[in-house]
Amino acid sequence: MRRAGPLAIVVVALLALATLRGQLSPPGTVDATGGAPLDAQPAATTPVLREHADDVTDYTLRARLDPAAHTVRGEGTIRFRNASAAPVHELWLHLYLNAFKNERSTFLREPAAGSRGSAPLTDWGTIDLRTLSLREPDGGPATAVDLLPVLELTRAGDDGTPADDDETDARVPLPRDIAPGETVTLDVAWDDKLPAIVERTGYSGSFHFVGQWFPKLARLEPDGTWAHFPFHHLAEFYADFGAYDVTLDVPEAFTVGATGPVVESRVEQGRRVERHVQTDVHDFAWTAWDRFESREERVGDVSVRVLYPRGFERDAERELAAVRFALPYFGARYGAYPYPTLTLVHPPESAAEAGGMEYPTLITTGGAWHGLPLTRLIELVTIHELGHQYFYGLLASNEVLWPFLDEGVNSYAEADALRAMFGDGSGGEAAGLALSDSAVQSVFASAFEHDGQIAQPAAAFTTGRLYSALVYQRTAAVLETLRRVYGEAAMRRSLGGYARAFRFQHPGPEDLIASFASGAGGDAAAMLRRALFEKGWVDYAVVEVVSQSSSRPRGIFDRGGRRETVKDAPRVGGESEGWALVERRGTLSFPVDVELRLASGERVRVPWDGRASSVRIPYHGASPLRAAVVDPDHAVLLDDDLTNNHASVADAEAAGAPRTLERATYWAELVVQGLAP
Repeated sequence: MRRAGPLAIVVVALLALATLRGQLSPPGTVDATGGAPLDAQPAATTPVLREHADDVTDYTLRARLDPAAHTVRGEGTIRFRNASAAPVHELWLHLYLNAFKNERSTFLREPAAGSRGSAPLTDWGTIDLRTLSLREPDGGPATAVDLLPVLELTRAGDDGTPADDDETDARVPLPRDIAPGETVTLDVAWDDKLPAIVERTGYSGSFHFVGQWFPKLARLEPDGTWAHFPFHHLAEFYADFGAYDVTLDVPEAFTVGATGPVVESRVEQGRRVERHVQTDVHDFAWTAWDRFESREERVGDVSVRVLYPRGFERDAERELAAVRFALPYFGARYGAYPYPTLTLVHPPESAAEAGGMEYPTLITTGGAWHGLPLTRLIELVTIHELGHQYFYGLLASNEVLWPFLDEGVNSYAEADALRAMFGDGSGGEAAGLALSDSAVQSVFASAFEHDGQIAQPAAAFTTGRLYSALVYQRTAAVLETLRRVYGEAAMRRSLGGYARAFRFQHPGPEDLIASFASGAGGDAAAMLRRALFEKGWVDYAVVEVVSQSSSRPRGIFDRGGRRETVKDAPRVGGESEGWALVERRGTLSFPVDVELRLASGERVRVPWDGRASSVRIPYHGASPLRAAVVDPDHAVLLDDDLTNNHASVADAEAAGAPRTLERATYWAELVVQGLAP
């Protein structure tokens, strides 16, 4: 999900910020196929894709929507298997609609400057359990033990602090332990009151988007501990995989979009009843509206459906075009999309906060940004949310503890796909000029690079702006820097190997870093770790350029038994000599080129491993040295200040370009490289 603040401000600032800081994409045209063959990984290093997840929680649910009252009445069963190594003596349920119950919820008490969901609610939301019971093994509902009396909606803290008023994270003590490998069944029934549309869920008029709407088991870790947490404002979700069999009951005039394919559909007594079934997923969301238009087509083996308001046909076509390109593109890089359906929901303008969100096989596009001119934001949001089918959906990392693993890695995947689809203009175009998505990410990331580390829990970020800049933008800039420095093939081995190896596996940061160690080498992995966990930063600078005519050494020399004193230093064959002094500041180090620029117009590249804090690059040649540029291709998007990447000879000779012209030429090159025709 995008959390980037007012996007109108973003669009206005793109060209100005990119030009001022020089954070622009390098020249060159990207082939629509993304360069080398998409699966050009050595067969020995390509992990075998798992076909199915470890099935832990299965939900069989029925839900009836009352669009006038904005309520959902639900019931069903939850089948839970203890897949851990320890007995389970309690369950934890996420009752996330209670985030919108009152202003004492964690969600509404946390600061949210610069993020969505910060506007005052105009109508509240709740989830109230009517039934919660545990069946004995092989027993029917009659054998069930009622758990409602022991349900803890609020509780005192482990450190003795008073009970929190938040009711989104409920503890359920059990009458007996559930042994490792044992499977039990819960009977549940509940009532939802949907809020006015807020960030992920709710209603606007007759439009309903229903997310985090059922009592959902927290994720049980392999050691038997529960990864449970309240609904934080800047956090998303984490759950076990399983099968969802959900029957939705809505008025006949309403069109439904939901996770998974429709396996049964009928109309009876003025109501539309659809049954959706999907295995190997860890969540289920749905939408219903009586004003949806619909388009469907097949992209490879996937049935793709777009639901959108009347009058948004052009947007729907752009979204479909993005999926036509990105679905096979992501499949080639990160493994085939394994589900038979994909539904795109473009919410009405009155429900903008429902836009830009991801659930298994169901994503939302649209939002307040969809109509902004001269941008690729429709394609960007569509491809970003589609990418979440991998970096969230199939990998199922802990979005609360490590949000960069889904949002940040996926922001890189988004920019990579946009570059492959549109070339230099992946961020937008105007008057024949183009700006890349990666350049935009780097610009906004740089403003907050010293304010916090990337790898921290979502709730640790103090503002939405800081969360967006570090989790989304800076993570993407880190990965793009690794791609530019260590090469496209290394990036495909690393990130492609990570996505394949940890499909259905709930990976953590160490798994990502290990994949880069394997695919790109130890130096790349070390820089990734430092950038993520240590506020890693870097600034390359050319601090001195010296050029002079070559001369004979002066002084006293003993040659052939004679002592000779050399007082003058006549030129030697009209040649020149000099050096460029280059520094690396900060905690990160990447190999870079240093480009020596000569009076003749020739440019000489000298590689530097970037490990030392400084290096003196010597020069000797026929043409005088006039200037030097470190990292001339701007491979290191994390470079703190590009204004010092260039320096000229301070006392340029009359035959050479003056210092002012040299610097103006350098900045012109930055603009030309980033704003490509």
